This record gives sequence, C-alpha cells and structure tokens, in this order.
Amino acid sequence: MLKVTLRNLAAHKIRLLLTAVSVILGVAFVAGTLIFTDTMDRQFDKLFATVSQDIAVDVRAKRDSGDADDGTGPVVPVPASLIGTLQEVDGVQGAFGNVTGYAALVGKDGKVMTGNGAPTLGINWVDGDFDLTEGRRPQAAGEVVLDAGTAERSGYRVGDRVRLVVKNHPTQQATVVGLMDAGHLMGASVTAFDTATAQRLLLKPGHFSDIAIRADGVDENTLRDRVAAVLPAGFEAVTGTELREEAKSDIAALLGFFRTFLLVFALISIFVGAFIIFNTFSMLVAQRTRELALLRAIGAARRQVTRAVLGEAVAVGFVGSTLGLVAGAGLAVLLRELVGIEADDGLVFGPTPVIWSYVVGIGVTVISAYFPARRAARIPPVAAMRDDVALPQRSMRIRVAVGGLLTAAGATLMALGLAGVELGGNAMIPVGTGAFAVFLGVAMLAPVISGPVVRVLGAAYPRLFGAPGRMAQRNALRNPRRTAATAAALMIGLALVTVVNVLGASMRSSVNQAVDTQLGADYLVSVQGGQAGVDATAIKAVQSVPGVEQALPVYWGQGRFDGEKGSYVAADEATLKAGTTVKLVSGTTGMGDDGMLVADDVAKSKGWKVGTVVQVRFSDQKVERLRIAGTYAKNEFLDARVLPTAVYRAHESEPPFTLVVNTARTDAATTQALQRALAAYPALEVQDRAAFKEEASSQIDGLVSFLTVLLTMSIIIAAVGVINTLALSVIERTREIGLLRAVGLSRRQLRRMIRLESIVIAVFGALLGIAIGVVFGAAIQNALSDEGLNVLSIPVGTLAVYLVVAAVIGVLAALWPAWRAGRMDVLKAISTE
Repeated sequence: MLKVTLRNLAAHKIRLLLTAVSVILGVAFVAGTLIFTDTMDRQFDKLFATVSQDIAVDVRAKRDSGDADDGTGPVVPVPASLIGTLQEVDGVQGAFGNVTGYAALVGKDGKVMTGNGAPTLGINWVDGDFDLTEGRRPQAAGEVVLDAGTAERSGYRVGDRVRLVVKNHPTQQATVVGLMDAGHLMGASVTAFDTATAQRLLLKPGHFSDIAIRADGVDENTLRDRVAAVLPAGFEAVTGTELREEAKSDIAALLGFFRTFLLVFALISIFVGAFIIFNTFSMLVAQRTRELALLRAIGAARRQVTRAVLGEAVAVGFVGSTLGLVAGAGLAVLLRELVGIEADDGLVFGPTPVIWSYVVGIGVTVISAYFPARRAARIPPVAAMRDDVALPQRSMRIRVAVGGLLTAAGATLMALGLAGVELGGNAMIPVGTGAFAVFLGVAMLAPVISGPVVRVLGAAYPRLFGAPGRMAQRNALRNPRRTAATAAALMIGLALVTVVNVLGASMRSSVNQAVDTQLGADYLVSVQGGQAGVDATAIKAVQSVPGVEQALPVYWGQGRFDGEKGSYVAADEATLKAGTTVKLVSGTTGMGDDGMLVADDVAKSKGWKVGTVVQVRFSDQKVERLRIAGTYAKNEFLDARVLPTAVYRAHESEPPFTLVVNTARTDAATTQALQRALAAYPALEVQDRAAFKEEASSQIDGLVSFLTVLLTMSIIIAAVGVINTLALSVIERTREIGLLRAVGLSRRQLRRMIRLESIVIAVFGALLGIAIGVVFGAAIQNALSDEGLNVLSIPVGTLAVYLVVAAVIGVLAALWPAWRAGRMDVLKAISTE
C-alpha cells in the first residue's frame, strides 16, 4: 500500500499542496512564536549574566512578599550616609549609590519622547555601568548624557541644548555632553545626570534608590549576612544573584504572557485549517471511490485502505510542517524587528519549535483526515463494478443531535465561565472550552442551516445571471456537507473578528456614556503616559487663565488595604464634587483627615460599613488607620477608593496628578488659552470632554485593529479552503462541465457560474460567523457590565463591510478554479470517467 500512497500523492500534487498551505500558515504561527520567545529568552539570559555581574550585594528598602510585582513596593530612599558604614564591613571592596527615577526628553517637535512601551529612565552616572560612545560623562548641574538610541530618534547631538521633564520640578534645561550605549536595556530611553543633580531632581538630596556593593574575596551570601547585620531597621540586603533572578522572573512572566497570547491565535488558525483538511480529504476520497473499491476487490483490507489515506495525510502534514517551520523563522525575524530588539547571535532554533511544528502539523492533518479515511475503508468491493458509485451519506439526524448537544453544552460552559465559575483556578478555561464546543456544534449543524440560507442568498441569481446563476445556486445546494465545511472555516475567523469589533464598539459607547454621566469637569489636564508628576506651579498657571473657575488636582496611588493590594485616588471633597458626579449610597463625602470613601460593591465584598476602620499601608511602608466615611455607587473616574489629599501627600513625595478644570465656557478660545498657559510643561495635555472621548476611542480602535490583524491569518486560511474546495469540485465535475460546454455554455458563463457559487458559499460562512460573533460579543458584554462595559453596541456598518469583504474573498478564491475550468478540452472532459 505504500506504493499506492506515493502514487496518489504524485497524482494529486496541486490539490494536496493547497491543503498543505493551511498547515503551513498554522505551523508558521506556532513556530514563529516559539522561535521568537526562545530567542528573547536567550538574549535576556545573556543580558542578566553580564549586567551588574560585579555586584555582590545590594542594599534597598525592605520589601514584603508580593511588593515586587504589585506596584506598592517601597519608594523609601536609602541615606547616602550608609555608604561609609558599609565600606567598613569586612569583605566590602567598594560601595556606590544608584539613583533611578523618571526623566523624559522633549523632542524637537515639543512632545515628550517615550520608549514605545520601554521604560523612560533618569539615572545618576556611575562609571562602569555604561560605555560612552561619544563625549564625556556629566560632571555638574545642567549636563546630561543621553542613550544613543534616543539621541538618534530625537536628532540631538553632543553640544545641543535639550529640555527634560522630571517629576515635581519645572522643565529642565541641559546640555548634552555625551552619548552612551544602553542597548542592553532593550529599548529603554535613558538620561544620565551627575549624582547630586540626579538626587535633587529624581529622588531626594543625600539619598539613593539603592546602594550596590562589590566584594573583596568573600562569598556573596556571607557578605550579605555581614551587611544585613549593620543595616538600620527598614532596609535589607540581597545578593546580586537574587537581584538578577528577580529581574529575570519579571521578564519571564512578560515573555510567557506574550507567548501564550500569540499561541492562542496560532491555535485558532490551526483549528480553521483542520476544517480545510477534513473537507479536502473528504472530497478526495469521494472522487476516488471506484479506485478504492477496486483495491478492496483485489484483496486490500479495510485497515490497509485506511492506512493508505492516512499515509497521504502524514506526507501532507510533514511537507506543511517543514515549510511552516521555515516560514516561522521568517515570522520570528519580523516579530524581532517589530519589537525593535537586536539578537546578537541570530535566532535560537532549538528543539522545542521543531518538535511542536511537526507534532501540530502532522497531528492536526492526520486527525482531520481520519474520518474520511475510515469512510474510504467502508467502501464495499462490489462498488467497483458500478458506474454511479458514490459514498453512502449518513442521516442528518445524528449530526443534528450531536451538533445541538455540543452547541448547548458549549453555551452553558461559556455562561458559567463568564459568570465567574473557574476550572483549574481559571475562569477562561470554561469560556474557551465552551467557545470551542459551540464552533464544533454550529459546524455540525451548518449543513442543515445551509439549505434555506443558500436558497435565500441565491434567490436572485437566476433572474440576474440566467442559467449560470441557477446552476451556481444548485451546485452550492448539491452537497450541503461540503458547502457547510467550506463555509465553517470562514465562519470561525469572522466570528472572532465580529466578537472583537462588538466589544470594541461597546467599549467606545461605554466610555462615552461614562464621560457624559460620571465626569463633572469641563477639562482634564493630565500627564502624557501617566508617569511624570508635575510641579505645583502648573496648577497655578491653569488657575490664572481667564474664565477658569476651578482647577483642582486628583492624585493616584497604590496601597494595601487590610493587607490586600489595591489602587485609589486622593482628592478633597470640593474636587470630588467638581470633577465627578458622585452618587452616595451611605455616609458622607466629608472625609476629614482620617477618613476615606469606598465604592459600594467593594465595601459589600469586604464587609465594610460606614465607621469601619481600615488599615492602609502606603508605598513608604508607613501605615494609617482610616475610617470609612461613606460609600458611593461605582464611578469609572474614581476607582474603588478615595483618600484625603492631606493623608496621601504625607506619604508620597512625587505624586502624579490629573487636574480637574471647570470653566465659564468650553470653546476653542478657552482650550487655546489653557494650552498657552501650559506651554512650559510639555508633559501636560489639555483635553475637553470631546478630546477625552476621541483619545479613548483611538486607543480602543488600535487594540481592535491589532487583534483583527492577528485573526486575519485564520481568514486567509479559510480563503485557501474555498479555493481548494472549488478546485476539487471542478475536477469532480469534469464530465458535467464538458457536457455543459457541449450543449452551449460559454467559457465566460462557466467561469461566472463558479464565481457565483464561490460568492454564495463565502457569504453564507460570513453570515454564520457574524451571527455567532454578535451573540458571543453580547454575552461577554453582559458578563462584564459590572466592570464598566455597560453599553452594548453592534457596529452594523463595520459588519456590513465584512459581508462585502467575504463576497470579494469569494470572487478572488474562484479566479484560479474558474480559469482552470474554462480551459478544459470539451471532448476530453466528456470522455472522463
């Protein structure tokens, strides 16, 4: 049977190559993701093996478990006076302080430059930490060294005057005296000051963020214990190895999320490809019914016939996996370029992506081809003697029953997951499993649905296109299983795209409603990127603008409330009333100096009431006991907790804020006046309600577009499936096409018939996918209504465009099969058996 398998592969090269395309695309996604993340793993391993490798011990503010990753870690600076004490410890070769804070370069266009997601850092210059590529190190106030990457993007050179934004200080003027290589910080934007200036601008005079220690012939664990013995309360010593492991674990968590995120979309593409493979092998088996019956007649056992068909599947999977692995390497290079990280030694081509590429590619192909192979084995030998032999079709009853059960079970699992029920500690497991079951269930029900839908979609064909239109409709109805399987691939991709768009539209509508009903301010003045706190003179500048009635700051922070981490805002009672429409549920908004407000849902979940005393730990590690003065209905602009400004300022030395502004008029003149008043503060952005809505919408649109691009892979695979189905159906109907040409059907009419058939299949799949997507999107929106997604919005216009796109996909998919059908020799086609 091996020879039979090889002969069939050679005889159906084009058909099987088209099938392999779906394998290639899915495997490329998997392999590219794994190769890219493996490459980044190695790059970061090399980084942490070389950076600060000479640091044996680091002294910093003491951290409780969980501080490192919850945003409430200590900001307590380390006194510089400790350096003298540490240098006297036996085994210490030297100790030096590090200052780390926020400092952003203002570009020549007047806008603050960011690191495209990477940190924007200000540091003190420490000899040996960075290599100068040009110029000299900073030696006095007003001098800075920029990292070479940021300097290149901004166009600044050594000797240029630049502006810098730092926390709680006016914009700084400085001269660039040098450039440094900060490539090992993976895209971070870094500005280095002399130590005294860095302490004054970024932290606190006479203090460091941490103190690093070099060892003199002493094991780092021993030195850590010696150093810890001389430290005052509130500080700790950690080894250099522990410090590097902490940083590596953060990077590993980020890479793990990125890997999982991309692999989800890869699995979607593979799932779609499975439908294509199943459809292709079903058609190939149907076309070779007589051939397989002859094999059975001359003595081939059922198991041998099954193995012969599965052998073809293994070959297709192997070729597709190999080519997909190569394509995945190219995708990994593309991802690396998009992220903007250079890999010194090229890509990591380890065993993991290779193994998974072949496991996924061959495994999915064999599983998808298994049922057609089993069907082939059931062909009776006597069928070889019949001219009209065809595979027996099972009753739709079993299909409808199983499909209905899967759909119902999947919908139930999704509902449970969205309601918060967890499996294995994760609510997304029942949601994902339920969605998978629903897709399978609907795919099984699709043959039943396809009949009436295709009749409606093709109803106008005979009137508009005559005989070709009538035949196109009948061809789509001829084999509902095939039509449904082809449309199901497109259904999955468009269903997920529709879910993303419904949720995006609902998010936009929810934000707009929240702005209209919960935001009381006419303008918001906020920091771009939310990182920099701004000097209080900015508040006075806004207050001095004619027509400004109120300009009040709202601060943001992270803390621990009765031991649990949480975020909060800090504002006075007047600010609350000016900036938001607070709806009290109980108590009062008057917090005094020892009170706080809590969202009603949070208070209920914690069992808190008006008068309850809550222990609050701030980022300086100090604790306050605050009583609950009142509870309020959930407000998207207030977070879950509100603290008094005085309490907040007592613990935060660098408070970032948003300025709530109310004016006599909200017009272009007022907006321009506010912008002029803040010209000296390039990090601040003035927004009225409309601008705030527009910015939120643009961010949501960016996310929707990004997810849609990732899902486009599955739609491309579905389009390949339409091409494959049409090409195989043309071969299957060779004799029929020859007869149609013989009785007068022109080549143009024949091509039109195939295009119309392709369009109706594609539009059917799109309608099915959009309907499922709208239902899924509405269900998710309803489940998240308590989380701020309280408005359901269906983007009808966008979905209509997707229908048109599906029709275009149908036209494009039919080009090659229609061209091939038109080139058939009529006499040869008629004589085909």
